Amino acid sequence: MLEEEKNACEESVYNDLFNRYATALYRFAYSKSGNISLSEDIVQDAFLRLWQRCKDVPFSKAKSFLYTVAGNLFIDKVRHEKVRQNFQLIARPTLATSETPHFELEMEEYKERLERIIAAMPDNSREVFLMNRFDQLTYKEIAERLSLSQKAVEKRMGIALNYLRKHLGRVV
Repeated sequence: MLEEEKNACEESVYNDLFNRYATALYRFAYSKSGNISLSEDIVQDAFLRLWQRCKDVPFSKAKSFLYTVAGNLFIDKVRHEKVRQNFQLIARPTLATSETPHFELEMEEYKERLERIIAAMPDNSREVFLMNRFDQLTYKEIAERLSLSQKAVEKRMGIALNYLRKHLGRVV
């Protein structure tokens, strides 16, 4: 059968596509995420979307469709994780302290101000800053996850720290 005539909606053709691209697609997802489970989920979701849109995707475009979907799924996951982290910052319960109510009020106001400043930070810098300071990842680990050089991560972190210094008015 000629490639122009192949249709991904046919089970044998779909299975052939899976056998051809699943391993490479998994490696692609893993290189972006560094997470085995997430990579497997991305591959499964990408092939599921190919099956759902098999009539719209020509056989010759199936590979690029799968990689595009996998990349977009990873980006969606990163965005979701940012929202989750921001929510955790906001929803974190306050610990019972023996501090004065005035001190606790000042700390709450400072926390809210810090959260607004971090939220307003440039996206690339905020991402690196949160991964380093909240996820406790090293610059090398961040560089691997974001497919960047370690120097690029250091630059983005420098931008983030300068942004905080400028907007907080003191050394971070």
